[in-house]
Amino acid sequence: MSKANPPKLKKLIAKKLPLKLNGGRHIQGILWGFDSFINHIINEYMEMATSGQQNNIGMVVT
Repeated sequence: MSKANPPKLKKLIAKKLPLKLNGGRHIQGILWGFDSFINHIINEYMEMATSGQQNNIGMVVT
């Protein structure tokens, strides 16, 4: 069996990332970690509403 390649997300840990979620939602935050199912731990999570309003949420697991 061949070895699995490490996820490319690993090089993005501790960096601020803009993300687009299902339903057209836009967020940004600092990637703290992830698991083998690509669940993300994001700190300083901020949701950008279509009205231009920004909602600071804190730390989340997506």
